[in-house]
Amino acid sequence: MEARLDGRTALITGGSRGLGRAMALEFARSGADVAIIARRADVVAATAAEIKKATKGKVFGYAGDIAKADDIKRVFAAAEKDLGRVDIIVNNAGTAIARPFETVSDEDWQADLDLKLFGAIRMTRLALPGMKERHWGRIVNIVNTGGKAPRGNSAPTTVSRAAGIALTKVLSHECAPFNILVNALCTGMIITDQTERITQSRAPGLPLDEALIAVGKTIPLGRLGTAEEYANVATFLCSDANGYVTGTAINIDGGASPVT
Repeated sequence: MEARLDGRTALITGGSRGLGRAMALEFARSGADVAIIARRADVVAATAAEIKKATKGKVFGYAGDIAKADDIKRVFAAAEKDLGRVDIIVNNAGTAIARPFETVSDEDWQADLDLKLFGAIRMTRLALPGMKERHWGRIVNIVNTGGKAPRGNSAPTTVSRAAGIALTKVLSHECAPFNILVNALCTGMIITDQTERITQSRAPGLPLDEALIAVGKTIPLGRLGTAEEYANVATFLCSDANGYVTGTAINIDGGASPVT
């Protein structure tokens, strides 16, 4: 089996770094034309140019804030114009904010929900009419394992991510008659720049490489995952090789989550 995306077009939010960049690169390697969106124009442009050089495909980059409804409309319209259509949406934009409940203000809650939940809602709402018309689509919502097994001191992120899992299930039922498959990826400890910062906070005083090894030993597989491994799963879900997986929230965490 080979998961290919030839002839498909994909839009990835939070696509300039980390998991978003890895998915954009693998999608392009697999034959898709790709558009990435992130807030920093210089980083978006550099990443788009890097992916285009590595794959020779059509790659577009747009600066925009997924927490803002007007920005979502603008960048989606630009991507749809440049790509011709949008077959695949990966709602990846997000940050890791975990605090004790009583320290989270209304403004914190609203900002987190605007970015992680309403960003996915608004982007998906724009993409669905074209997907339904073509009777083909793939939507992947990037969440984390905390959305299934939230711990204390993890608001607002785990609450927003739990809502993202529920959104995935709702959409999977409504979209199934149109051959639009909707899944979520529940992210564990995958090596990215964000994870490196978290890892160093968990193992203070250790050099980064030693800290990554130390934290990896707490995971059943004995190591952290790679962004490339993560991108491989996303590529399968978005390909024609996947014709029957929808409404799932798949853990990519080396077996760490207590919830399947």
